[in-house]
Amino acid sequence: MSKNTSVTLGEHFEQIIEKSINSGRCEVIREGLRLVDEREQKIKMLRDAIEAGEKSGYVKNFDPVKHLEKLNRSYKKTTIR
Repeated sequence: MSKNTSVTLGEHFEQIIEKSINSGRCEVIREGLRLVDEREQKIKMLRDAIEAGEKSGYVKNFDPVKHLEKLNRSYKKTTIR
């Protein structure tokens, strides 16, 4: 159900909204809210992934030099020249 909400945006944002509406882009507020929602979902996914990684513990017998060498070899194989 729709609900009218009143907020104070400030002159800068009011001008952006007015310009958008005058040019026929009446969905400017909803689009802005969709972008905020999308960003918040991405942040939550990243935080969840970080938490899962932290809970997974440390890798035993990890050799960072060998790991980087392996990544470099893999990168060189997939790089198109």
